[in-house]
Amino acid sequence: MTRTPGITHKIMSAVKSKNTQPELALRHALWARGLRYRINVKTLPGKPDIVFTRTKLAVFCDGDFWHGHNWTIRGLPSFEAELEQYSQFWRDKILGNVQRDIKNTELLEAAGWTVLRIWESDIKTDIVRCADMVEEQYWIKVRGNADGSA
Repeated sequence: MTRTPGITHKIMSAVKSKNTQPELALRHALWARGLRYRINVKTLPGKPDIVFTRTKLAVFCDGDFWHGHNWTIRGLPSFEAELEQYSQFWRDKILGNVQRDIKNTELLEAAGWTVLRIWESDIKTDIVRCADMVEEQYWIKVRGNADGSA
């Protein structure tokens, strides 16, 4: 049975762009560790999901489908193999997202920010490891700022 474009549109437009379950889980884990942050800062390129302004650390919780990582979950050999299974619209949409991610990361890094991109599947698989990564980078930046090197 195939879906009509109208049904596909209804399903996909219901997908949230912020406050997703993986993002909320990571934020909760970081908050429980005493880390305080801002969310979805509109003045930064890409509106990072989690922002530590003092240390200039931006964290993105990227959805596997929307940001081109679905192929690893599905056991396909490459990103290109995944794209072959989509219509031209979805290929263009996902490739556009990937390019925008690269551009926003470059813009943030050029402005002195450290960028972490964490896949939703990694958050779902091992939230502790993901929170450890963010916390480790946070404290590296804090120590760097304390001695004037960052």
